[in-house]
Amino acid sequence: MNDVLSFLLTESPEPVTLDSVETWWRRHVELVPRFQSPADLALAGGFRADRLGFAFASGYHAAHRFLFPMLPADQPVALCATESMGGHPAAIQTRLAPTATGWTLTGEKAFVTLGSSAKLLLIVASEGQDDQGRNRLRLVSVDARRAGIIATELPELPFVPEVPHAELRLEDVAVSPDEVLPGDGYTRYLKPFRTVEDCHVHLALLGWLLQLGRRSGWPDPIREELLALAVMMRGLAQADPSSVATHVALAGALAQVKRTLVESEPLWAQVDAVTRERWARDRRLLDVAGKVRVKRLEAARAKLAGAVPEQGD
Repeated sequence: MNDVLSFLLTESPEPVTLDSVETWWRRHVELVPRFQSPADLALAGGFRADRLGFAFASGYHAAHRFLFPMLPADQPVALCATESMGGHPAAIQTRLAPTATGWTLTGEKAFVTLGSSAKLLLIVASEGQDDQGRNRLRLVSVDARRAGIIATELPELPFVPEVPHAELRLEDVAVSPDEVLPGDGYTRYLKPFRTVEDCHVHLALLGWLLQLGRRSGWPDPIREELLALAVMMRGLAQADPSSVATHVALAGALAQVKRTLVESEPLWAQVDAVTRERWARDRRLLDVAGKVRVKRLEAARAKLAGAVPEQGD
């Protein structure tokens, strides 16, 4: 841990201009040998970013490193879950069908973050229904260049436009048995990823804010508070992402990050105009999935109170 804290406090706070996803990726992957912990990688990647969008991208990739440590660290990865009806288990219509030698994937994904630049795709698919009529989901890891995978880049979002998104069409994509990850695709991967992503993206945000605070001359107390929040979030990032205790603690941590952002609002007058304008445009990113976070906290509180929420919460 001391390595990443020293990095945040002593590394040059002047970022290299990142003019493309490819440039961001080259800078990000340079950090992988130095920071083995995904949480530390998120912090360092955020610190090196020249804007919130690329800090987010580093946190997003670090979240994959946490949940899928078996994947190659030098290839950008995208999780493909959301379909036209959403990302809830019942909304997944992409099919994983058996063949004589393996499986095939058929379906569509409506919104894949970094989908057009990923080299490896993690695709959530249904292999049928259980006795209660619920989707039995699996997660499949396939090369993004596999025959039958058609990625179409989507229009830029009004915030963090540097981060590309794509829709996917899957036409009888051949899948070998070893490309189907073990375990339930929802409970083992998709559901915990929401928590893992929150932790690592906010770590990257805090790394970026520490860099920004150092180069913009923010007062020591606010920079020390950001560092303390990073230490707290780092601990949560290494906790069990399926635990209700983690969900309750994470809600408190996110609320504290939000309060610190509000308190530091006057300090943005010291930030250079380009970065300040990007922040005004991009800060909406932090509110994405707000309803999911509220639902996750409500479910955790209900479980702690002895109630059992509906499947899929």
